[in-house]
Order: sequence, then C-alpha cells, then structure tokens
Amino acid sequence: MDSKVNKNNNDQPKKNILISGGAGFIGSHLCEELVRQGHQVICLDNFITGTRMNIEFLLQLPNFHFIKHDIVDPIDLESLPELKSLNLQTLGLQEVYNLACPTSYREYKELPLETLLTNSHGTRNMLEIAVRYKAKFLHVSTSSVYGEPLAKMKFFKEDYWGYVSPIGPRSAYNEGKRFAECLTYNYGEYHGIQTKIARIFQTYGPRMRFDDARLIPDMIRAALRNEDLVIYGEPGKTTSFLYVTDLVEGLIKYMQADYGGVLNFGYPKEVEIEEAAKIIISLTGSSSKITYEDSPPFIVKHGLPDITRAKDILGWFPLIDLQTGLSKTIDYMKAQKDLLKLT
Repeated sequence: MDSKVNKNNNDQPKKNILISGGAGFIGSHLCEELVRQGHQVICLDNFITGTRMNIEFLLQLPNFHFIKHDIVDPIDLESLPELKSLNLQTLGLQEVYNLACPTSYREYKELPLETLLTNSHGTRNMLEIAVRYKAKFLHVSTSSVYGEPLAKMKFFKEDYWGYVSPIGPRSAYNEGKRFAECLTYNYGEYHGIQTKIARIFQTYGPRMRFDDARLIPDMIRAALRNEDLVIYGEPGKTTSFLYVTDLVEGLIKYMQADYGGVLNFGYPKEVEIEEAAKIIISLTGSSSKITYEDSPPFIVKHGLPDITRAKDILGWFPLIDLQTGLSKTIDYMKAQKDLLKLT
C-alpha cells in the first residue's frame, strides 16, 4: 500500500506516525513533540513499564491516539474504531518509531522473557506494519549492544561489533536488542523499506521511573530523602549523560533524513559520577553524603559515544548541559513527590 500524506493549515506535511512504547520515558517525550508539530500520533503501550501519567496531558488532544496493546501480539490498525478518523486505508502510515522494551536492570531482570519477546516478536510485528504501509522504520536500540569497552577503548563508533555475553545477567536486554537490530536491518534489505537504528547512550530527564534502579533517579530520590547517594565501583568512575529532549530532537531529525543505517546518540563529554552526585546534592539542598560500594554483576563499565556520524549527517549535537538537565529533572520529581511517594 502506498502511503499518502495530508497537509496541515500551513501546507506542511502532516503525517500519520506510530510509536510503540509511547507511554514510556523517552516515548512520551517523542509523542509530545510530534503532536506539537501537528502530526497524527498513534501511541501503543501495554503499561508494563510505561505509565498513563506520562501521557495524561496528551489524551484529550485530537491528534493523539492511545491504544493499550502489547506489541508481542499482532495488531490490525485499520480494524480499530479509535483510529477510523485517520483513514489509514487511504492515507496510510508514514513513520514507525519502535521504542517498546523494558530498559532498566530491575525491569528486565523481573521480565526477561517479556524483554526478549518484545525485541523479537514485537519488533517483527512493528516491522510488518512498516512493510504494509511502506513506512520509514526507526528502531531505538542501546549502547549496551557494544558491551563493555575493551582495553584502551574509550569511545564507541557505530562500526564496532561489540563484546556481549549471550547468557550473562544483562543478556535478556543486550542480546534482545542485538537481535532486534539484526531483524530491523534484514527486513529493510529484504522488503526494500528504509530502516534506521539509533543506539542510545545513558539518557535522563523528567518522566523516568524513579523506582527502577537507574543511576540518576536513584541519586535524586536519595537526595530528596537525605539518604546516602551510593556510587558502585571505585572513585573516579565516569560515564556520560544525555538529556531527553536533545535525544528526541535527534531521533526526529534521523527519521526525516534520507539515511538508513546506524547512528549513536549520546553526550560525548565524560563526567565523573561523583560530580553528578555533588550537583544533585547542591540542587536539592540535601544533607546526603556520597558513599561507594562494590559493583553488583549487572553494573558494567560504559563506553562513551562517538557522535561524529550524527553530527555530519544530521547536524545534531546535544545542547543541554548536566546542571540544567538535572535541575529540570529534580523540579519534576519534586512536583510529583506525592504521587511518587518520595517522602
């Protein structure tokens, strides 16, 4: 089926866009921006890790359409009465963003089979939709497909094949994402649709789940409770932090670009985790102390993103510095503290 495109009032393309995992942390920000741009956005989510709270403000808007659905099961969009106004049979679907997947260790430890099936059956079902409508397909992957950096390796480039255990404590996520990339690439080659893979490095911001054991929300939560901020590993440990709106801008630019391949998205500046902890303590006015503990097996050393390709192809570079991003994230957590039972 050939996709056609409506025009909005100022004669700009108005697209029908499908986003799986749209009620999640990154997905909800992506939905918000695409709705703001005037597109018709179809959000699929089963709330296994996403939340209704993330999209509550979008539900009353005429160009946002939420369907509660597990993408592991096939779905016929044209059969849904909620989407009748989009006239998909005639106008089609122009873009598919595939974000559905548990992303924190606590989530994919508790949901290993769901994680694997979302990346396999779920990705296949989203690809089948893209094939049906000849839509562009962007799969949101992870820097975890690279594994830990080898000796003397600091930055990951897209042509590095990675070093990952298929049976380790992170394998459901890491290998699931690697398989999803393989499926995405081969579907594109076989069916002649444009597929794109975005490898996301550590990202933070408002709407993260603050009970899922990820670094930034854990430290903010502890600071708001005046508890110790725990850093796993030796002093001097470093990572990088990408603010969510910078990522969303990059993903949309990537989808619009006439390029199908793999791109890294991350903040290319190395930051000591202790520095981030000190900023959080300062911004919250907390009496918390910073402590160090031995790393559990699921915590691994992360490489830094080489984003040269994204800069050259998209003209993309993250702009939100750590101080600003943490301030916005802390403001969100404070505003939600009663709902999130932080105090």
